[in-house]
Amino acid sequence: MLAYFRGLLTSPDTPPAPDSLRALVTIQAENTDQDPGELLANCALLLIAGHETTTHFIGNATLVLLHHPHVAEQLRKRPDLLPAAVEELLRYDAPVQLMLRRARHDLDLAGRTIAEGQTVLLVCGAANRDPAVFPDPHVLDFERPGGRHMAFGHGPHFFLGAALARLESTIVLEALLTRLPDLRFDTAEPPKWQRSLNFRGLTRLDVAFTPPSDDAGDTRAVMPTDGSPRALGASTHAGECPFRSEPG
Repeated sequence: MLAYFRGLLTSPDTPPAPDSLRALVTIQAENTDQDPGELLANCALLLIAGHETTTHFIGNATLVLLHHPHVAEQLRKRPDLLPAAVEELLRYDAPVQLMLRRARHDLDLAGRTIAEGQTVLLVCGAANRDPAVFPDPHVLDFERPGGRHMAFGHGPHFFLGAALARLESTIVLEALLTRLPDLRFDTAEPPKWQRSLNFRGLTRLDVAFTPPSDDAGDTRAVMPTDGSPRALGASTHAGECPFRSEPG
């Protein structure tokens, strides 16, 4: 991936087309102190943060709705709750559970002294379940008042693609709820999670459903969990994830 970006950014014949890359190149040209490796790292960060995390969140949210069919039914009856539901699902099971930060200066935080240069592990997944901010934090409540989750970070580190992630998630969840109203677990294999301390995401989620009328010819489909675009009927790197329709 870094080799791809290096070629894209340095080739005189192919100037970077996306606005975000053009902006990064312009900034580097104006700031000669910036390391070219920093530019490559930021390109990789934008690509990974904009795809992997949203993919994980959609999988996590789908699993939560399958575990809580009553709230899924609530969303079908009240689609106006979808934006609020996305925020609550982000709080409830965020795709990023922790962040690392390095202290720029000495400071005291909650009775602890943190030295300049010390690395601090921020567990945003725990902050999202803080009962001082979210009463009954382990309850899924799409009409929860107040409180702001930390799934997108905070301050100058706030996630750049938050608006896009919210839009994508809202569209996908609405489609799942309306086009596949009988979406349910296929218990042949339990859900499987990727091995990661930081990223929380599924590698396998087997479900079943009755295909909608315009897909009546399909009897089997796959939910991709690795972020890659695959057509229905393909398989993921983690193995096949069959959606089985009812007989007939």
